[in-house]
Amino acid sequence: MHFSGQQVGIAAGATAIGALIAPFFVGIVADKLFATEKVLGALQFAGGALLFLASRQTAFVALYSVILFYCLCYMPTMALTNSLSFRQMRDPKLEFGPIRVLGTSGWIVAGLLVGSLGLKATSHPLQIAALSSVLMGLYCFTLPHTPPLARADGQGAAGGIFPKESLSLLKERSMAVFAIASFLICIPLQFYYAFTNLFLNQSGVSNAAAKMSAGQFSELFCMLLIPWFFRRLGVKYMLVAGMLAWVVRYILFAYGNSGPGMWMLWLAILLHGICYDSFFVTGQIYIDLKAPAALRARRD
Repeated sequence: MHFSGQQVGIAAGATAIGALIAPFFVGIVADKLFATEKVLGALQFAGGALLFLASRQTAFVALYSVILFYCLCYMPTMALTNSLSFRQMRDPKLEFGPIRVLGTSGWIVAGLLVGSLGLKATSHPLQIAALSSVLMGLYCFTLPHTPPLARADGQGAAGGIFPKESLSLLKERSMAVFAIASFLICIPLQFYYAFTNLFLNQSGVSNAAAKMSAGQFSELFCMLLIPWFFRRLGVKYMLVAGMLAWVVRYILFAYGNSGPGMWMLWLAILLHGICYDSFFVTGQIYIDLKAPAALRARRD
């Protein structure tokens, strides 16, 4: 659509706005008012409609406005999905990885589909995502019933957008360090999500979307190993390994190229499993262990 680099960055930044704002309000709904699976279904239906509308836009302002509303619907679903999953598990440290790996498989299918069919420069990925979102909405209503943990009488409820129960967690040194590390690591992460595919294409890497799926294969493999690493390393050293892997990855991207340095780009892509699983998936499990039950629908 010939948008400028600044416009591409602004559009990609809509996900950050959605992640910053929406989980607080949607989390309150899931924590206090409605069952999690019903909230998820409603958000996915709304997201499907917005994605289809986005695929019809040609002007930047109109497209950005629709994408922003979509992100406000979509970003809370990640926390809600984790919340529902953890509520239905006996031991998330051992059970979450093998279940979460199915989501990674979906990323692989999407990357290979878009890359192999040559759909990157069309509106078709938005339309495919719209249909997928509607199907996901239907599926959400078949999930196990997960009612709010906060009782109607207010006992056990965590009130407000910034409840004191969540702020008190930051008084713990380990939680404060984790929060600061998450904040810092997510700054360059946004650049990775927004521009890696564009960077690889402009660097002369052919079929970049399909090649990036190798990172999801790596994530799939590492996800299955999470229970093993939990027993041997523990949360702290898994988080440290994830942060160090991100540093190495950015160095490889900085100095790699599509010629003799292609091995550096391949290695950077394959490090995705360690980067994502060791920090973000481990972090989700860690927060689930530490957060009060009545706050878990907005914990991410």
